[in-house]
Amino acid sequence: MFVIRLGLVLSTLLSVGSRIAACVTHGISPKNGQPLPDLLYATIDDLQSGLEAGTFTSVDLTKAYLARIDEVNPVLHAVIETNPDAISIAASLDAERASGSTRGMLHGIPICIKDNIATLDKMNNTAGSFALLGAIPPSDSTIAAKLKAAGAIIIGKCNLSQWANYRSSNGTNGWTSRGGQTMGAYYPMQDPSGSSSGPGVVSSIGLAAAAIGTETSGSIISPSSRNSLTGIKPSVGLTSRYLVVPISQTQDTIGPITRTMMDAAYILSVIAGEDPHDNYTSAIPFETVPDYAAECNSKGLRGAKIGIPRNAITVSSTNGPEITAFNASIKVFQQLGATIVDDANFPDLAGYQNFTGASYTSSPVVGADFVVDVANYFNEMTTNPNGIKNIYELINFTETYAPEDYPDRNVASWVGAASLNTTMGDANYYAALLQQYYYGSNATILGALEKYDLDALIIPSSMSPGYAAIAGYPIISVPLGYYPATTNVTYNSRGTLVSLGPNFPFGLSFFGRRFSEASLVKYACAFESATHYRELRNPYIIPNIQLIDVM
Repeated sequence: MFVIRLGLVLSTLLSVGSRIAACVTHGISPKNGQPLPDLLYATIDDLQSGLEAGTFTSVDLTKAYLARIDEVNPVLHAVIETNPDAISIAASLDAERASGSTRGMLHGIPICIKDNIATLDKMNNTAGSFALLGAIPPSDSTIAAKLKAAGAIIIGKCNLSQWANYRSSNGTNGWTSRGGQTMGAYYPMQDPSGSSSGPGVVSSIGLAAAAIGTETSGSIISPSSRNSLTGIKPSVGLTSRYLVVPISQTQDTIGPITRTMMDAAYILSVIAGEDPHDNYTSAIPFETVPDYAAECNSKGLRGAKIGIPRNAITVSSTNGPEITAFNASIKVFQQLGATIVDDANFPDLAGYQNFTGASYTSSPVVGADFVVDVANYFNEMTTNPNGIKNIYELINFTETYAPEDYPDRNVASWVGAASLNTTMGDANYYAALLQQYYYGSNATILGALEKYDLDALIIPSSMSPGYAAIAGYPIISVPLGYYPATTNVTYNSRGTLVSLGPNFPFGLSFFGRRFSEASLVKYACAFESATHYRELRNPYIIPNIQLIDVM
């Protein structure tokens, strides 16, 4: 049974003001009499402390998260499927702990991963499409293998925008034929953003300790911002894409979506690193993956030189609260010891804006990548029930299999990619790739960082993804605030989602040089520790099930 806290809708959505005090405990453990963490707020550190003290077990934790999923998933559709072996995996990890052995900070911690990251287990990996239902990969994806080796419990597969939002020109964020329509938890029928819609909702209300998303352009940062979360979009090449359903090898990347910076840092250290199956990871400039969590401290902005690319910040008729909050944050940065360089503008913003490849939906590089990369993924499968081997067969399946909702949701992205006069590796491809790298680096992010001798740039998260996407630059988004109770409710064109409304969260993004995640983590942690914006509002729908209910 799920519970919508209607009283909380009124008190949260209509309140203009005071910060909600974080209720960090809920109940007393029958095992040792210690307080149990409230799973809406619990961090990885909280959970590890309780596991180590014997306050609860990983089995208890897994049962609680599975029950929370069952409670609210009929409304929010955030999880496509759960792992039938999750409890037995948790029991084996509890046994390891009891014998005195733990694997690190993720040992026994339940994590939900996006349904495009392959696992060789009883779960599917489908990008939300029936085209891949029943397909079996040759192994775990590198990301899943690293999580498992670190002791994480992959509790389920999160819903998403189907094919990571690379199918339709008239789709919706968070919709898949397999999982239905994901909705955010901060307002009824909230657009959760995408394409990592499920991971955003899962982390926002504690359906798992954390989640993993993927990004081509905006798919980690946007749902992190819209669900009041921390999201790290790593530099392309920092995390392996092997056996992750692809869009573009030049832009795809995998990263954490979490409630705190420290949690994101723990996970990033686990999933980052070279992989012989993904040659982009050979560009990593260090032999040992940094301990990103070690960079997390409240003093991380002291002496940092942070720029604001004002010419990239656009004011609209609706984004006033984001702009106001962003401008107010400048004082916070200064109080934390940072030097702010305003008007650290992108050198060739006009060129970027006129570049047709700036959008992944129109980029010939992304389209050419998809044609090759999706065929390679299908052909990697050891079992491929629908026999799909290329983009043309994928289009045919989707257009003829009724549950895929064609033609109401078209296949325009694929048709465009299949009709390109550009092929991966030809002269047109490399010319477009060079343009893409220029407009995503020297013309914008790198150009501003170098011209003004900066350590990082900051920008509202709603405006950050495209610039970093096309040249593979990193972004970290942290919570910045919420739209006020007086915000007009705006629906999407289908009338199926609220695209903007009261209590909608938004975030602040940090840009940095490629592979500068350690520095960005340091800056973002310091800002988060001084602001705690996530605590200003609670979602309107929160699971009632807690650890005490399964013990």
